[in-house]
Amino acid sequence: MLLAFITWDANPVAFRLPLIGEIRWYGIAFVLGFMLGLWIVQKIWKHEQLKEDWYDKLFFFVVLATIIGARLGHILFYNPSYYFAHPIEILYFREGGLASHGGTLGIIIAIWIYSKTVTHRSMLWTFDRLVVPVGFVAALIRLGNLMNHEIYGHPTLLPWGFRFVENLPSWLNGYAPIYSLPSHPTQLYEAACYILTAFICLHLYWKNKDYKYEGLIFGVFLIGIFLSRFFIEYLKNNQESFEEGMFLNMGQLLSIPFIIAGCWFAYKGLKEKKNAVSEPAVDENKTKITIPPASFSKNKPANKRK
Repeated sequence: MLLAFITWDANPVAFRLPLIGEIRWYGIAFVLGFMLGLWIVQKIWKHEQLKEDWYDKLFFFVVLATIIGARLGHILFYNPSYYFAHPIEILYFREGGLASHGGTLGIIIAIWIYSKTVTHRSMLWTFDRLVVPVGFVAALIRLGNLMNHEIYGHPTLLPWGFRFVENLPSWLNGYAPIYSLPSHPTQLYEAACYILTAFICLHLYWKNKDYKYEGLIFGVFLIGIFLSRFFIEYLKNNQESFEEGMFLNMGQLLSIPFIIAGCWFAYKGLKEKKNAVSEPAVDENKTKITIPPASFSKNKPANKRK
């Protein structure tokens, strides 16, 4: 028998270390996601026997771009006036405030630089390999949001509704918790969609060998991540007050360009794949050059002088 709701009282702090302070589950999930993602990309690199220094430089570009891009995305997309008035708080990463759209834009810029300076191949070539495990990374980050009691949805009567702690800082300091109404655990909805997208991308790469058709895997990834994000946003609470009354919130508006781009890249990749499959196979026997046997014989008598 299902419960009428779930009271979520998980502590966002995993443990504390001397001199460092508290270590949160969100940070652990973030690091584990990157480690898993880069491990899978390393397997891809070995599978295609690509240059090892390309992988090392890719790690540096992606990690830096994700952190800086996600932070700046939150600042510019959701609350620029506050951070421009308090610029020192831009550096307060531990207090939260990362936007996935900003992280995506940061990675796009980083891969443009990476492609120009390192591989000298197209950006799509890199993205078709890089995005294969990213769904797992995004899912782990959403589980971190779940542990932080943040980014959840509207109240619901469904039996899996979660009651989240609303006064989290006070509760961590010893005060009694104040719970939300049973609400949609949209972090879990998104995590499930992202994991499904990751498995689809793994299948396209390892089984279908679709990395041969530039942009196909990247396009499917964009559609899977941002189309699911677009629809789940209808169930989520707005992150900022200015979103109240908007027909589409900021998360949905930012998702639309990525969905359109994904459809375009997937279409081009599928078209290239269709053309490759429909090309007639070359009959090697027709192109083989046959050398006639020598007309000389060892037993042929030599010409006699007359």
